[in-house]
Amino acid sequence: MLKATGIMKAYGNLPILKGVDFEVEKGEIVSIIGASGAGKSTLLHILGTLDKPDQGEVELNGVKINKLSGELLSVFRNQNIGFVFQFHHLLPEFTALENICIPAFIAKKPKKQAEDRAKELLGLLGLSDRAQHKPNQLSGGEQQRIAVARALVNNPAIILADEPSGNLDSANANSLHQFFISLRDNFNQTFVIVTHNEDLAKISNRVVTMKDGMILS
Repeated sequence: MLKATGIMKAYGNLPILKGVDFEVEKGEIVSIIGASGAGKSTLLHILGTLDKPDQGEVELNGVKINKLSGELLSVFRNQNIGFVFQFHHLLPEFTALENICIPAFIAKKPKKQAEDRAKELLGLLGLSDRAQHKPNQLSGGEQQRIAVARALVNNPAIILADEPSGNLDSANANSLHQFFISLRDNFNQTFVIVTHNEDLAKISNRVVTMKDGMILS
């Protein structure tokens, strides 16, 4: 469903990605590992259209996404790609429910539809009783789970996650990882995850190792 071919990226004279080929099938959890500076996050950003490759092509469900621009790109990203980062980036003035709904509101979905989906996700995460809490009233683990729900609210084709459990203790990290597994098993959700967490890598369908801007395995 996701295919990247010949991805090259440099910043100034510094080459970051040196001709990366990468594929993901629907319903897979693929972890990308490697030392800092290997190009993992740069690749993830290009796969998610947050950055453009200097050369190469990215295709998601038959759409050549690196050819899109402007509003077309924004709409495609909002409808098809969910993002989870190491830090939750929740908006402090909004409740958990409102934070989850934001991508749905951007997609111009009706308020009730957005809120019903958000409540469904809160239930799946065991956070229904936190719907009206603001981020500063939530634990770190709860905040990150709200961020995951926000990424899922539009039923995206793929979730791209950059060190999603990197800021969590082991118990909360394990809980988050198990939620990813349940989403894959029960809803055929697809994930590409950049991680240093060995436990997360072990439960992935595949592990891809990057070094010096290239994929080793």
